[in-house]
Amino acid sequence: MKTTALTLKGIGSYLIKKKWAYLFILPNILIFLAFIVYPVLYSFLLSFQEYGVWGNEWIGLDNFFYLFSDYVFWQALKNTAIVTVVMVPLGIIVALLLASFLHPLSERVKGFFRMAYYLPGVASGVVMGMIWRWLYDPNFGLFNLILEKIGVAAQPWLTSPKTALGSLMLMIFMAAPGTAIILYLSAMKKIPKELYEAAEIDGAGSIIKWFKITLPLVKATTLYLVIINTIASFQIFTQIFVMTQGGPGYSTYTLVYQIYMTAFRDFEFGLASAQAMILFAIISIFSVLQFKFLSSDVEY
Repeated sequence: MKTTALTLKGIGSYLIKKKWAYLFILPNILIFLAFIVYPVLYSFLLSFQEYGVWGNEWIGLDNFFYLFSDYVFWQALKNTAIVTVVMVPLGIIVALLLASFLHPLSERVKGFFRMAYYLPGVASGVVMGMIWRWLYDPNFGLFNLILEKIGVAAQPWLTSPKTALGSLMLMIFMAAPGTAIILYLSAMKKIPKELYEAAEIDGAGSIIKWFKITLPLVKATTLYLVIINTIASFQIFTQIFVMTQGGPGYSTYTLVYQIYMTAFRDFEFGLASAQAMILFAIISIFSVLQFKFLSSDVEY
């Protein structure tokens, strides 16, 4: 009891000593608790309930059992997996190659390309979606106009289940590499030049230096980008909402879009919470695996 009293006294003394620091961060803590922690915990509890206007009914794992037998859920999961498996590696490889080509250039030239690649990524997702919807328009879109000029038949970019998801992925890919390029350029700038000079003395060429020096020393940046891009690919929503509304059929349904439709169209908040918990579990598993296989003690 005496030890406990001394410990509590020490904690109280520490809090009093640091009271101004905690007072300044208190608003952020309250906002975090109110808008992040509480909604997540409530959503977790709601996933085991059936939502009702006059009260919720506890139904255990029924929401999860229903999802595992739901065709739309599996279609959304499949589409999300396709987007992730294709877009994340492709985006990172392209960004790494572009950054490698830009790195030897002058700072002025690199500044221009950084701006050119980054601007599409900070533009409003709604605006970008509207622009690309016009580009894909089957009647007067720019892409079909170009195809007709070269003698190729117009394509049903967003109106065919065979091409809709691929068209969305192309749009997302064209706007995505900017941030990754900037991060890779920053990481490459920190790599000591002495390493490259030593490799040149040993007779290493540009390709060998890229594989043996650049690639390993930007591994930490690659890990960060893989995790962030994976999470972003699982959360694609704006482009689908603006361009396809999940159609045609369910060909462009993703998990986040299905969560939105289940919650705010069907008002099945318990079922939507179960979908969100499954999405949270998938992202967590992917993040842990990526940390396990891509983490590195060397960082530049």
